Amino acid sequence: MRLNQFLAKTTDLSRRSADQAIADGRVLVNEQLAKVGQSVEESDSVRLDGKLLSSSIETKTIQLNKPYGYVVSKDGQGSKTIYELLPDELQNLKPIGRLDRNSTGLLLLTNDGHLNQTLSHPSHQKDKVYKVLLHKELSPEDKIKIEMGVELEDGLSRLKLLGGGQKWQVTMAEGRNRQIRRTFDLLGYKVIKLHRTNFGEYHLDDQKSGSWIFV
Repeated sequence: MRLNQFLAKTTDLSRRSADQAIADGRVLVNEQLAKVGQSVEESDSVRLDGKLLSSSIETKTIQLNKPYGYVVSKDGQGSKTIYELLPDELQNLKPIGRLDRNSTGLLLLTNDGHLNQTLSHPSHQKDKVYKVLLHKELSPEDKIKIEMGVELEDGLSRLKLLGGGQKWQVTMAEGRNRQIRRTFDLLGYKVIKLHRTNFGEYHLDDQKSGSWIFV
């Protein structure tokens, strides 16, 4: 396993922050200064700032029904964060994808790097389903445009739509930043509500807003 991956799994550090910690001389492997890019085995001794890290970390994944107004970040910069909804023992979990502050619904968090990669990498194409409320009715012409694909600044956006008027079920396999909002905005529609109900095989069902469950 790469050392930065090990540190991300056993601490609150991201892989990038882990590389910086290694470069800063804060990490020892078998009592020797670690090097960026090196690998470690389960039998190796790894210390961060003098603290011995255990490789026997229990894998945990939770499903959170994110409320409105919470940011998916440790540092809310004045906003409430999703980590305020979690107990201390789940503070090291990392989100799989994002929901912006004004969006609600299904959010997965895990310390399982393989699961994170499987669900978030574009090559795996996991469908995500959202309930969307628009500020005005979507015209048949614009529905066709969205389903055929509209060009955003970061590439083509193609959404599957089911519904009518202002209320739509949107299905997408990608997950670019604010993609649904930007797609509708390009055609003159404001998204009033955006609520994710499904992520691959995971479903919210009747889970209460602000609550989390192990999955």
